[in-house]
Amino acid sequence: MNNEPKNLTSRNAQKKPIQPVLIASEHTVYEYSTFLGHLLVGLADESVPVALVCPTDSDVDSLVSGAVEIIRHPSHKLPLIKWLNRNILIEQLEKFKPTVLHCLCESNATLTRQIAHQLDLPYVLMVNSLQKRWGEFPVSLSHCAKIIVPANSIAANIAKVHPRFAERTEQINIGTFVEQKCNCFSKPSRLPSMVIAHPLDNANDFENLFNAARHLVIDGYEFIMVIISGGKAEGQLRKLLAALGLTQVITIVPRLKPWRSVLAAGDIFIQPQPINSFNPLLLEAMSVGSAVAGCKGGVDDLIIENKTAIIFDPADELSIYSCLQQLLNRHEFARQIAKNAQQYLRENHSPSKMIAATLQTYYNA
Repeated sequence: MNNEPKNLTSRNAQKKPIQPVLIASEHTVYEYSTFLGHLLVGLADESVPVALVCPTDSDVDSLVSGAVEIIRHPSHKLPLIKWLNRNILIEQLEKFKPTVLHCLCESNATLTRQIAHQLDLPYVLMVNSLQKRWGEFPVSLSHCAKIIVPANSIAANIAKVHPRFAERTEQINIGTFVEQKCNCFSKPSRLPSMVIAHPLDNANDFENLFNAARHLVIDGYEFIMVIISGGKAEGQLRKLLAALGLTQVITIVPRLKPWRSVLAAGDIFIQPQPINSFNPLLLEAMSVGSAVAGCKGGVDDLIIENKTAIIFDPADELSIYSCLQQLLNRHEFARQIAKNAQQYLRENHSPSKMIAATLQTYYNA
């Protein structure tokens, strides 16, 4: 944050003081914790008072920086009293005296719209995933000043599915700090390692990948593969690993924190299937210098073929095999892909630029 131009604070000081309220869902706190932490630190660096509305059981203590007022919602976990919880939230917000609301997740869009109308406040809505054509898009035409997206693919999707909101959409890239060194194959004596962080909800998402890994083992390649995730198909996938004789090569472990240090343990990061939302773990894997092997489709802005990643067809076992074989055989090529990705993040995903753009959005609202 300290790399931001010195006159940013002085420029902002000449404008009307702002007091944003960040409205976070459990999904935001869990999946986008690094982004939320950077946002809070950046606002604290600019001496901006902030209130954070988050679920009652959310662990946000490690994310809080500076003078952040934590407001838990809902206050009472009882059925049929949404109106009471919302009224309590409104009372707490009135004491804080916010000037703008920032909804960090589509799942809280309806709640934010209601609060904005009741307090007569402008708000900005962050949309992190692709929208379905016939899905509801609860945006207030009178109070929603901007729709913020972290990727051009999401902006294009909104323009196509909800064209009347296209002019309100603005891309602000999620910022991250990039390591100076490249982690990929930086320790020649270490066994090559691959990391996957993909939901274990559908066994079919992994079948071709597992078969490709099996053929690599048969061909004499030595490596370890760690899947950091969980889901309803975990039991089925463990049985598949046993059937393929891969239990000593591929390990499934729960999500571990801090994620950044876990991702840094991998030479290669694999995104086995397209994802319809921005993937913060892919961003962090690139930032620590892992070589990315992934596929196009969904929100794939970070995956630029032969620049920031190498690409395979997830439906083609041979394609996956060839992609991983190339990275294992050509360490310098893999390191160059990883370094390219790090440079791309330095140029396009700096935290200071994210904070400056977000502050400007607040002032414009």
